[in-house]
Amino acid sequence: MRSQVQTSVKLLSFLILLLVSNTLSIPIDVDIINCLFTDSETPIPIYTARDAKFTKILQYPTHNLRFISSTNPKPNIIVTPLHEHEVQTVVLCAKLNGFHIKIRSGGHDYEGLSTVSDDAPYLILDMFNLRSVDVDVESNTAWVQSGATLGELYYAIAKKSKTLAFPGGLCATVGVGGHLSGGGYGTLLRKYGLAADQVIDARIVDVHGAILDRRLMGEDLFWAIRGGSSGGSFGVILAWEVKLVSVPRTVTVFSVGRTLEQGATELVHKWQYIANKFPKELFMRIALHLTNSSKTGEKTVTAFFDTLYLGGANELVSLLEQRFPEFGIQKKDCTEMSWIQSALYFGVRPYNGLNPLHDLLSRDEDKSTYKAKSDYVKEPISITGLKGIWKRLLEEENPVMLFVPYGGRMEEISESEIPFPHRKGNKFMIQYLVYWNEAGVTKGAAHHMKWLRNLYAYMEQHVSNNPRTAYINYRDIDLGRYVNGTGSYSQGRVWGRKYFHGNFDRLVKVKSRVDPGNFFRNEQSIPTFAES
Repeated sequence: MRSQVQTSVKLLSFLILLLVSNTLSIPIDVDIINCLFTDSETPIPIYTARDAKFTKILQYPTHNLRFISSTNPKPNIIVTPLHEHEVQTVVLCAKLNGFHIKIRSGGHDYEGLSTVSDDAPYLILDMFNLRSVDVDVESNTAWVQSGATLGELYYAIAKKSKTLAFPGGLCATVGVGGHLSGGGYGTLLRKYGLAADQVIDARIVDVHGAILDRRLMGEDLFWAIRGGSSGGSFGVILAWEVKLVSVPRTVTVFSVGRTLEQGATELVHKWQYIANKFPKELFMRIALHLTNSSKTGEKTVTAFFDTLYLGGANELVSLLEQRFPEFGIQKKDCTEMSWIQSALYFGVRPYNGLNPLHDLLSRDEDKSTYKAKSDYVKEPISITGLKGIWKRLLEEENPVMLFVPYGGRMEEISESEIPFPHRKGNKFMIQYLVYWNEAGVTKGAAHHMKWLRNLYAYMEQHVSNNPRTAYINYRDIDLGRYVNGTGSYSQGRVWGRKYFHGNFDRLVKVKSRVDPGNFFRNEQSIPTFAES
């Protein structure tokens, strides 16, 4: 009774505050606010545009500054549940009152689809407060709530064990919810596969507001959420149970750059033939940046070989002397450390070798404005093709291309094991990025995005085809989109086959069964067969 009285008092105070607000041009969504307060056992944190904290809460997790400008649509409400049962209330109240839901965990959605929507009215369900991590060393598993970051997961593992790890992404501030929903990968990719490959159970709130685990949801839905639901096509993932993997006490890292004058073209060309055939313990990524030449002082392309080896420096140097002697790596280039230190090395910037472990817990980072795209490569790009890339990179101010090696464990997992299909036959993945200074939609932004699209068009001859494929966690709205939440199977298939290959139709079947009314949706979500 006391909690009900407290909730009623808080609701009354909240509504009075809204009524006396000066920003009267913004509609008051009294019905859904009343629903959220009265249908929950405890008061749920709710923010409207009339709340002084609204803008900060809206913008704080948003990684890409393109989506926090004043010209972008804003949610009517932001809800930040403190308890899992409150997520059930949010789903039911949104459905009852005709509100579209945007689900946000870390705010790293490349196209801002967890924050911005043309499908009004809408609310943001921010999972920020649902971030617990429970590591069980005896079973080598962990339960992690969707609002936790990868850094928080890694930190919790390191506190319990020096020889357990999780094969997630490099960036520590990425939210677990979206990362696992779309696949997720990092430096352990070739040894253990994707983050989503490690999921053994999950809890999800479905369209009816019920909480389902693996047994209750069934194997079809459990299959679909592990790599096929980035952005929340099937429900709200509350938490994941994941397998932890074994790592040695000592790993070795280096990040060594070679400019064009130092033979980068030939090294990158050779890398394409060998990186996917290295032992599974070796991950060697290429990051292409522009730097100033030490000889001429002019801009040049530099290829940084970012490397993790699950073993000691002597082993790594010996291995590369045999497999990649042209690179000329020496032991002085290498640093031995623990796996958790390598998570800091690759995932926390700036890294100076002295970073304390708790830096993995920070959600503060330098935000930027950027556009991204992705590709998969099945045959090596020729020297001529690489030179064409260099020419185009030198036309832009701040471009980045990442070549991520496949092979190893990725070759051994069927492309239908989970919705993520990019397995055997892919030598490497390409991520394209272009950064610029202005936030929001500007003439400068249009210029930089046009450059990136031109580079992408040039690359068509060098990458996968029929279909040209892409990675769902590097979401690219250029591939197509629904407008105002409406769309058809035939529309969704255009980009769905790029992300999911033949798994797309199975995803649509699951979606049609568990959410036939398409309540959980975004501009590139899985459609139903019923939509026309």
